[in-house]
Amino acid sequence: MLRVLYSLVLYLLTPVILLQLWRRGGKSPAYRQRWGERFGYYPADIKVPQSPLWIHSVSVGETIAIAPMVERILAEYPQMPVLMTTMTPTGSERVTSMFGGRVTHVYCPYDLPGALARFHRRFNPRACVIVETELWPNLIHSCYQNKVPVLVANARLSARSAKGYQRFSSLTRTMLDKLTVIAAQNAVDGERFLSLGLAEEKLQVTGSIKFDIEIDHSKTELGNQLRSHWGGQRPVWAAASTHDDEHRQIIAVHQALLKVFPTLMLVLVPRHPEQFAVAGDQAEAAGLNVCRRSSGDIPDATTQVFVGDTLGEMLGFCAASDIVFVGGSLIERGGHNPLEPALLSRPVLVGPHYFNFLQITDQLAEAGGLNVVADEQALESRLKALLEDTVQAGDMGAKGKAYLDANRGALDRLLALVTGL
Repeated sequence: MLRVLYSLVLYLLTPVILLQLWRRGGKSPAYRQRWGERFGYYPADIKVPQSPLWIHSVSVGETIAIAPMVERILAEYPQMPVLMTTMTPTGSERVTSMFGGRVTHVYCPYDLPGALARFHRRFNPRACVIVETELWPNLIHSCYQNKVPVLVANARLSARSAKGYQRFSSLTRTMLDKLTVIAAQNAVDGERFLSLGLAEEKLQVTGSIKFDIEIDHSKTELGNQLRSHWGGQRPVWAAASTHDDEHRQIIAVHQALLKVFPTLMLVLVPRHPEQFAVAGDQAEAAGLNVCRRSSGDIPDATTQVFVGDTLGEMLGFCAASDIVFVGGSLIERGGHNPLEPALLSRPVLVGPHYFNFLQITDQLAEAGGLNVVADEQALESRLKALLEDTVQAGDMGAKGKAYLDANRGALDRLLALVTGL
C-alpha cells in the first residue's frame, strides 16, 4: 500500500520533475533531450542485447567506480551483453567515452511502474547491478516481479541517508527484502543496512572497489604534456570537482597565495559543465589572468588560473598539478572521491563536508595521504605549508599511494558475486 501511495505522489510530481529538467537544460542542453527514455520509451534503432547484464550507475562518479568491473566482465565474458543505464547526461557521456559500442547505454526510466514495465519488456535483463546506493522502491519491485536478481555493488550508506530511509521504515524493509545481495564497502555501512532490516545472509562486506581503480596511461601522459607546457618549476595546485558555491572561496584562497607565490597557477575544474563558464568568469571578475582549456590556448607565465572546462580530462589536470583539493567539501555537498588524485601520488586536501566518502577520506587521512581543512582560511594555510615544503608534500603523496596499493582486492570479491547471479 505504501508503495502505491509513493507511486501516486511520484506521478503527481512528474510535471515538476520535467520542469526541473527543462530548467537545467538552459545551461546544459542535453537535459532537454531523450525524455522518452526517462519514461521507458526507447528509439526503435537502439541495439537491444539478448538478456543483458544490467548495470545502473547514476552519474559520472558511479560510472568511474564501476568501470574496472565492467572492463573485467567484457574481457572475461565476451559473450555476455552489457546494458548500462545512467540518470545524467554527464554519466551518459562518460559511459560512451569509456566503452563506446562495447556496451549498450540508455537512460534509466524514472521510478514509475509503467515506465519500468516498458523497460523490462524491451530489454529483459538477466540480472541487475546497482552501483553504490541508488535504491528505488519500484525499480527493485519490478526486478523482483520479473525474477531479476539485484546486487547493490560498492554499497555505502551514510548516517544521514540511513536516517532518511528509517523515516519510511516499512517501505525500506520491503524494498530490502526483495534484494538478492548487498556488497557493502565496509562493516559500518553494512551494519546500517542491517539496522534498516536487511537480512544478514544478504550482506557481504567486500571493501571498496574504488581502491582497485587504475589510472589510464593517457591521463598521465596528458598530465606530463600539460606540465611541460606550463613549466616544471612553477608551482601548480588543482581544485577539482568544485561547485558553484565554492568557486569564490577557491579564488580568494588563490589570490592570497599569489602574494607569497607570485608564479603559482590554479587549475580550476568545476564538477558540472554548466559551471565551466561561470567559474572562469568569476576568476576574471576577481582580476586574475585566466586561460580556458576549451579555447585551445596554452597558459603562459602570466596565467594565474587555468579553467579545466572540458569533459574527461580531470585526471590529466590533477596529474599536471602538485597538490589537489577535492571540491564539494567546503560546502555541504558531501565531497567527491579523493582516491584518484591519491593514486597519482599527489597530496590531497578536502574541506570539512565529506560525508559522501566518510570512511575512505578518514582512512586516507589516517594513512597520512590526505588533510582535512576546516574552512577557507585553513585551506590557504595548509596549501602554503605544502608549497613551501615540497619534501613534506611528496611524502604525503607517497603515503596516499601506498595506502591504496595495500587495500586492493574488492573488485575480485565483487566480480565473484556478480558472476554468481
